[in-house]
This record gives sequence, C-alpha cells and structure tokens, in this order.
Amino acid sequence: MNDRAPAPGELALVEALVNTLDVETGADSLDTEAGRTAFGLAETDVPAARELREALRAACLAHAGHDVSTAPLDRLLAAAPLLVAVDGAGAASLRPADPGALASRVAAAIATATADGTWLRLKACEAEDCRWAYYDRSPAGRSRWCTMAVCGSRAKMRKYRAGRAKSS
Repeated sequence: MNDRAPAPGELALVEALVNTLDVETGADSLDTEAGRTAFGLAETDVPAARELREALRAACLAHAGHDVSTAPLDRLLAAAPLLVAVDGAGAASLRPADPGALASRVAAAIATATADGTWLRLKACEAEDCRWAYYDRSPAGRSRWCTMAVCGSRAKMRKYRAGRAKSS
C-alpha cells in the first residue's frame, strides 16, 4: 500500500500480519499458500490468525487516537505464553513458549516493542477504506495516514470539497 520503511525489529511481524488484508479490495493474503507460509500457518490456523490480525488492527487504531476496544487483543495475548530467556552475558529477553504459535510470536514482539518504546508508534491509517498498518517515524508521532501521496491527499481533497460545497 505504501512505501514507508517497515516497522523496526520484531514489530515488523505485527505490521506484516495486519497488512495481510487490503481493506479497499478485500484481498487477503492469508487465503494464499505464500501468505500462510510467511507466518508459518496451516490452513486450519487461518481463522485464528484473522481474529488476531483484526485485534491488532484495533490496537493500531487506538495508537492513532481512535476510541476502539482492545479487549479482544488482550484476551488473545493472554493465551500466548512467554518465557524469560537469559543469554550468556546475563541479558534477559522474552521469547514465545511455543515458537510456532503466531499469537506467542506476536506477544513477544509486542513485549519487546513496548520495552523499547516503539509499540505505540505502530498505527493504522485514518482512511476507512485503507486501515493499513504503518510505523510512525515522524518526530512528534502524529502521522495520520499510511501515505500522504494517496490516503492523505484523498482526505484533504474531501475536506476541501466539503468546504467548497458549504460555501456555494
């Protein structure tokens, strides 16, 4: 959808999962073998992955200032156990208890992103016909659209036309 650089680190997994659905066209890459393989999913895992995807999209919308429920994501991540791993240097990190489980990998990515301060910058585009996830790299963290060239321009043109219509 856009040409922004992907989210940093493990947060790229979350961004990629949210972006498996093109809201405008309805195309869902989880319907394809390549899309399922990218996330290590069997066909039977797809309904749960879709539920997780939409719960993540809601969180991304919340990060963009929308009043949405994040309870579904909270519920899904509660069932995704994590373990604390300590490396040879004594540094601790979280890792999925089941590395094959998508929800556990997502939970670990969110925990890491929360710790490094990047989680709240993963947002969903304001455009209702887009909702693409993007990583907000703006200094103030106030980006509203996945791309100014498409979604931002459309929104500004709609606002402009609505203003012109009122003044006519």
